[in-house]
Amino acid sequence: MSDIIRLLPDSVANQIAAGEVVQRPASAVKELLENAVDAGATQIDLVLKEAGKMLLQVSDNGCGMSGTDARMSFERHATSKISKADDLFSIRTMGFRGEALASIAAIAHVEMKTRRYEDELGTLLRVEGSVMVSQELCSTAAGTCITVKNLFFNVPARRNFLKSNQAELRHVLDEFHRVSLIRPETGFSLTHNEKKLFHLQPGTFKQRIVSLFGNAYNERLLPVTLTTDALSIEGFIGKAAFARKTRGEQFFFVNKRFIRHPYLNHAVEQAFHELLTQDSFPTYFLHIQIDPSEIDINIHPTKTEVNFQDARMVYAFVHAAVKKSLGQHDLAPKIDFDVPSDLGIDFGEISRSDRPVNPPTIPFNPDYNPFSNPKPGQAPVYRPDRTEKNHRWKLFYEYLTPSPAPTTELPQPTEDLHQVHQSVMQVHGKFLIATVKSGLLLIDQHLAHVRVLFEKYLRQLEKHKIASQQLLFPVNIHLSAPDSELLREMSAPLKEAGFVIESLGERSFVVTGMPEGVVQDAAEAIEQLLEALKEEKNNLLSKKNFILAHYLAKQFAIRYGQNLSEDEIITLINQLFACRMAEIAPDGRKILKVLTLDELNTLLR
Repeated sequence: MSDIIRLLPDSVANQIAAGEVVQRPASAVKELLENAVDAGATQIDLVLKEAGKMLLQVSDNGCGMSGTDARMSFERHATSKISKADDLFSIRTMGFRGEALASIAAIAHVEMKTRRYEDELGTLLRVEGSVMVSQELCSTAAGTCITVKNLFFNVPARRNFLKSNQAELRHVLDEFHRVSLIRPETGFSLTHNEKKLFHLQPGTFKQRIVSLFGNAYNERLLPVTLTTDALSIEGFIGKAAFARKTRGEQFFFVNKRFIRHPYLNHAVEQAFHELLTQDSFPTYFLHIQIDPSEIDINIHPTKTEVNFQDARMVYAFVHAAVKKSLGQHDLAPKIDFDVPSDLGIDFGEISRSDRPVNPPTIPFNPDYNPFSNPKPGQAPVYRPDRTEKNHRWKLFYEYLTPSPAPTTELPQPTEDLHQVHQSVMQVHGKFLIATVKSGLLLIDQHLAHVRVLFEKYLRQLEKHKIASQQLLFPVNIHLSAPDSELLREMSAPLKEAGFVIESLGERSFVVTGMPEGVVQDAAEAIEQLLEALKEEKNNLLSKKNFILAHYLAKQFAIRYGQNLSEDEIITLINQLFACRMAEIAPDGRKILKVLTLDELNTLLR
């Protein structure tokens, strides 16, 4: 038998590496912007066509490269940032893996013009699918200009996976924000389809925040400063009065590198704990400077995840710095800012998921249609007479098997459920309990009603039957650039859901209509919807309808602590078991559980 293990060709290896490094145009933008920063540029310009699918170009006035260096930069693991393993523990540059240009060139047509300041002529290179097509001398400005065309031209599956131009542009804007925000001393510009979106002048950190997110932030920010022998923290937090109902502008940087870190996010939220309601989230722009030997950034190719050698210490300092800023501005009780060795916080697993949002409650009425417009005091109340009760319970009695494709494993009753005791009760305003032949049926009343309404609204969205009510006073909203693009992308589904929104400019909109029955503030409702959409990785139309239906269902579902009559309980259970998937809520949580007699006997032993 012949040998079967062999080395892959460089072109194939580069395409494999590109799968991790370059996932969409925004990934290439990030890598090229960071390379420009590492080159010491004071001005960086980004030009896009079709959100980067057709063309993306990054020009800088950095140090430039020689002809030899320019050619070497397209080789895998070729870098000027490190030379030995020990250098991984003293990284101060954005890049160090030597993968970016090789990965981009493997799946695109790339042209590079570069010249050092001391050279009279520069170098022009063309690379297509990892193949060096040409290299020649050229006349060009000092610095580097890299043009990427036809991204994923040789990986059609990846190209077909790309979303709409608006969706891809939103991802590009996110990366542009993360790189430009923490470098206020550097000028940046962004042009899309020959339209200038940003022209950022060098200035202070606060000026850069205002330039990116709007003049309203001038009055919303509080400075944060803390300096110790171990690290320093500087930046800004948003005033509690301007906290949002969604996770909006929340940025952590370590040594000028954007990072995601749930521990540090928890530290900030704990500092705001007494000032914000449970469904509000603080705004922050915080930069931590620490000895590079104290962190490990070589975890993932995107380099947005880091490990701290002493995470407890960093957590404590971030918490204290934010508390101090709040205390100095008389927004929180005065406290002792000496950092204790242990803040009494459990440093175990801190969930990455958002806290639940609690919309305003409304009285439960099984047959109440929020999209109708009944007169005050005349909302229909469904009170079936006793002769109909057995018919309404029929679907529940006949429940023998789970709905299709449950996402979690549920108990499977084996005996016939037709012979059940007709006794139901509510426990602590949260659970519904019914006796069945096999034992007890336990139902979460809020999640049950969410499932019922979710499937109802999803059907209405698919049939375009959700009506809109005009607002007495239109509401103006101002969004960040990524959120503005997302709102434009969602304009059609939102209109079908009853939201009437018009554009007033690049980032300003006016809301003139809302779905009938929605009582939530218009600006808050739009923020929550956009946040839910941003968290969805798959933005297919069905997913958008899913999110809208889920939002409306949560708006009108009965709340915990709301007392129900026996008829209302029976009606809700009947409606639940008429659903396509009765066991699981739209967010994946379990709605019900059958406690068998054997399980009940075990509890008392």
